[in-house]
Amino acid sequence: MNWFDDVLHRAIAEVILVGALAGMIGVHVVMRRLSFFTMALTHATFPGVVAASIIGVNLLFGGVATGAVIAIGVAVLTRRRGQDAAAATGVLLSGGFALGAALVATQSGFSRDLSSFLVGSILTVSTSDLVVTAVVLAVVAVVLLVSARALLFAGFDPQGARAAGLFTTGWDLLLLLTIQLVVVAVVPAVGTILALSLIVAPAAAARLWSDRLPVITALAVVFAIGSGLIGLYASARWNVAAGASISLTATAVLAVSWLGRWRRPVAGPVVAAGPVAGADDLHRAVA
Repeated sequence: MNWFDDVLHRAIAEVILVGALAGMIGVHVVMRRLSFFTMALTHATFPGVVAASIIGVNLLFGGVATGAVIAIGVAVLTRRRGQDAAAATGVLLSGGFALGAALVATQSGFSRDLSSFLVGSILTVSTSDLVVTAVVLAVVAVVLLVSARALLFAGFDPQGARAAGLFTTGWDLLLLLTIQLVVVAVVPAVGTILALSLIVAPAAAARLWSDRLPVITALAVVFAIGSGLIGLYASARWNVAAGASISLTATAVLAVSWLGRWRRPVAGPVVAAGPVAGADDLHRAVA
């Protein structure tokens, strides 16, 4: 029998792929302080995911389409003087979810599928879902690997990056779109609502243990995959929702890391919202 013909084996493979995705992008979300934006993005993605399901196309297409509009809008708003981007993002958070709920209500008998969009349904992932997730993982890995230094420079010292001729708006938009792609890819595992915990919690936990980007990224991936596997086991062992179990496990990893801070000095800054330190710190973060 083919290994991927088994439901549990497909779920394990999806958890590993999604954990690697969430860990890699989560580092940039945490360092660039984009957790609130990511939360709004998960809600704004909801109507696109629902619409894709109604039409009968892959969830990735609907989620990416709506999320791309949101990501571009946020990138534009953050560049306009006097515009409260946080307020606009907050409106998108509730507005996107409301639109998704309205779409669900238009379909008779469709409400039973609502929970799978919100908290995931990893035991129902198909081989085609695994292929899509693997492709997204490869794309995201290449993007982050190739543009890691530029993304770090643009977030570490935006003014210095612009002075050096770096098109920071373009790099910021690339990061936002990459986050959106990951958010949609993790929907089958943890849904739109719980995606934030798997993206942010492992990276935030990893940040407590190191101030070097490669180390933080490796730890975040390990924590995210570990949270997925432990959460999946707990789901099967105690018959609880897999998405919720994975999310709670990721949160527990962060809590344990917070408790373990007394064993080591607090990690130094890697990236901040504005200009910090200098080239030595940038080199130390990347090294």
